[in-house]
Amino acid sequence: MTFDHIVIGVGGMGSAAVCELARRGQRVLGLEQFEIAHANGSSHGLTRIIRLAYNEHPNYVPLLRRSYEMWRRLEADAGEELLVITGGLDLGASDSRVLTGALEACRQHDLAHEHLSTGEIKSRYPAFNVPDGFEAVYQPDAGYLRPERCVTAHVAEARKMGAEIHERETVLGWEHRNETFIVKTDRATYEAPSLVVTAGPWASKLVSELGAVAKPKRQVVGWFQSSEPALFEVDRCPVFILDVEEGEYYGFPIDSRTPGFKLGRFHHLHEDLDPDAPRREPDAVDEEVIRRALRRYFPAADGPTSLIQACMFAMTPDRHFILDHHPEMPGLTIGAGFAGHGFKFASVIGEIMADLAAGGVTDHNIEMFSLKRFAS
Repeated sequence: MTFDHIVIGVGGMGSAAVCELARRGQRVLGLEQFEIAHANGSSHGLTRIIRLAYNEHPNYVPLLRRSYEMWRRLEADAGEELLVITGGLDLGASDSRVLTGALEACRQHDLAHEHLSTGEIKSRYPAFNVPDGFEAVYQPDAGYLRPERCVTAHVAEARKMGAEIHERETVLGWEHRNETFIVKTDRATYEAPSLVVTAGPWASKLVSELGAVAKPKRQVVGWFQSSEPALFEVDRCPVFILDVEEGEYYGFPIDSRTPGFKLGRFHHLHEDLDPDAPRREPDAVDEEVIRRALRRYFPAADGPTSLIQACMFAMTPDRHFILDHHPEMPGLTIGAGFAGHGFKFASVIGEIMADLAAGGVTDHNIEMFSLKRFAS
């Protein structure tokens, strides 16, 4: 069977890429080894932060603006709420990377924001027990996405536009011959002049050049019951990034579709893994990584555990994405290394993948995401 494009991996990025290629009238096949919106990779967790005051690098902000637009378009197409606005806090000491990075993004891109003192944080958000001297950047456009519903919506829209998407079909390998990509799965063999790899932590198994630069990592998050749940409701608890001596934590308010206050630590235990044989079950050590922050900074949420869940993501050395063509096979488009902060960008990354795969170039500024930056 022959297609214009084959997309391997139909999670957050792949579902968006398939959808955008189908929107452009391309004959596209998406191959997913699990079911759609599965919990085995990087595109689940009930809620995922989206924010404009991007402390990681100001260059992400234009992509985020487009991402918001495209999430809203998907909401309209799907007829359901996918993006919930809560406002967002970046909290830390005055010289912390999280705080200074968020302020720099706001200043460079003229983002609406407030710079809050310790007293203002505690007065406005009594659930937060931040240390004396801490400050925060409040940005009103932040919120969270519902990742499983986002993936499902992208797939549904793609299918409406003619895309073929196969679930529970594992890619066994691929080869490039006579400007054609030949993809073999456990069911069939497919051909296309264009191959898109958006396979999350499995990407390095499909593209050898990613082996040293997109390494699979294990991550754990938890949901906890609060003794004062009203403090953690959407109107009183924004999404947040908290930079403290125990690490950088991120969290979410309680809403009607989640089992409690959600908290995790970025990069958790910095644990490497094989995505085909991961350590899926969280243990007491995993829980304590999160509990130590709950006890100190969110004591009213230090109640019974509702759920603890492990996931995986691929980490690059500089924690920035890889969005590029393969250096020797321009028909191979790679989206990888999203380093645990990529899902919010999935809608615009789908557009970028479609641009690169169908036209060879994109109008988006993706220079900092080149695979070539690791060549040395």
